[in-house]
Formats: sequence, C-alpha cells, structure tokens
Amino acid sequence: MISKTIFRKAEHLHNRLTDELEKIKRENSNSLRISELSLFKIDEAVKKLKALIVDFDFDCAADEIHFFKNIKPLFISKFIYHSTVIKILMYQPAAGDEAQRNYFMKEIDKLTAYYNENAEFYSYYRRDATFLDQKYFRRGMYDLKMTLPSDLYDYDEGFTTSHDIKVAYIISNEYLEAFLLNTINNIGQLHAGNAFQFPLVWSSSKVALVELLYALHHTRCFNGGNIEFSEVVKATERLFKIDLGNSYKTIGEIRSRKNGRTKFLQSLNDNLNQLFLDGDQ
Repeated sequence: MISKTIFRKAEHLHNRLTDELEKIKRENSNSLRISELSLFKIDEAVKKLKALIVDFDFDCAADEIHFFKNIKPLFISKFIYHSTVIKILMYQPAAGDEAQRNYFMKEIDKLTAYYNENAEFYSYYRRDATFLDQKYFRRGMYDLKMTLPSDLYDYDEGFTTSHDIKVAYIISNEYLEAFLLNTINNIGQLHAGNAFQFPLVWSSSKVALVELLYALHHTRCFNGGNIEFSEVVKATERLFKIDLGNSYKTIGEIRSRKNGRTKFLQSLNDNLNQLFLDGDQ
C-alpha cells in the first residue's frame, strides 16, 4: 500500500465520520446526548485509522509529516472535544444564571491557560512553520531537549508523534471556546424575550467568510491592525452565531489552491464591477 492510498482511505473515513456526527446533531437537541453518541462513532473511526497506520511505512518523510500534522488531528480533536463537553456538562451546577456563567467562564480560563502554556507551539502551528516538522510529526524522532508531554512514553509509538496531540488540542479548543461562548450567551435567554437579535445571517460558505475576514484583517480594517486574526474570527462567530472551525487550516487550504486563490474576493470584485457597468448603461 502506498501513501496516497492511505490518504484516500483516511479522507473517506473522515468524510463518513463527519456525516455520522451531523446526523447525530440533527436527530438530537441535548448537547450531552450528542457528545455521548458522537464518542462511539469517533472511537470506531480512530480504531480504523490506527489499523491503517500503526505498521505502515510511509513513502517519504513528507507523507508521514502530512498525516500526523494534518490528518490524524482531525479525528483526535473530535474525540477531545466531545469527551471534554461531556465532562463540563456533567459537572454543570444546578444554580442560578450568574453561577452558571461563572462556571463556564472558568472553563474558558482553562483554555486560555493551555494557550499560555503552549504559546510557542501555537505560534509555530498558526504560522504554518515547517522547520521543526521532522521532530514534531515523525514517529520516534522527538528531541529530548524540547518540551515534551510528560506521558510521552505511554504513547503508542506506531500511531503517535510528540506533537500531533497538541495540534488536536488546538483544533478542539477552538470548537470548545465557541461552544462555551454560545452556552454563556444562551444562559437566561428564556427570560430575555426582548433581547436584541442580530438580523443578518451569513448565507455564503464558511470558507468564503474566512477568506474575507483574512483579507480585511491584513488590510488593517479592524482596530487599526492591532488585533489578532483569531480574535476577529471569534467576534464574527459570535455576531453571526456561526462556527468557522479551524480558521488557520482554512487559510492554509486557500493558500494551496492552484488556481484562483482568492475566489470569493474575485467574485465580489466581478459582481460589483458588473453592477456599476449595468448602472452606466
């Protein structure tokens, strides 16, 4: 079996898992129940992924790095997310609105603490850096002089590198933060019938929105450029009540387009110019 075959099977496995998780969300409204059912599906998918990889020798180092940096974390991040949601909701206090807000805010503080503890790797990953990939994302290639997980020796050497779990946590934490913020915003909403409802709904694709936000951010349209792109994304998610997922991964996919990297921006430009041309006639 060659690496391309592995990648194709992994993609099929992930697409099927995504469909199954979406089906669970459609058929259930309780967050705890959704996460419980989702964990079973994710566990099945991860076991199948592991069976493909554990004894497989990749065609080259680049293929191995791609798998552990970009593919495996997509699966593991889902497991981390749903298992954490279960833990959070299991211990949610049966108390007033303010106590519940404080509880969920403390969970957000935990995400912030994780970010601060791993700020160097966050920066490496979000900048799409590659100079340490050989040590971070290849099996058995870790450097003992680097900051490593304390339980590294408990890992399955055939299915784990020193840092693929950190990528999974980065992805998971973005979803967790969106979940926590949405939960906080919804606390007390049953008693706030007159609360302001933002009247606009983003009806184009999520990728298009990320492309637009990235362009606006790098043109210093927000706060004079004195704001992190991740903060722009979070604010937009709250505004439109939308989950943009791993926005940095989306940017990487946009950057890797072979033809027409800025498809949405070009579409905006073409449509606006055509509108003006039609008005001139």
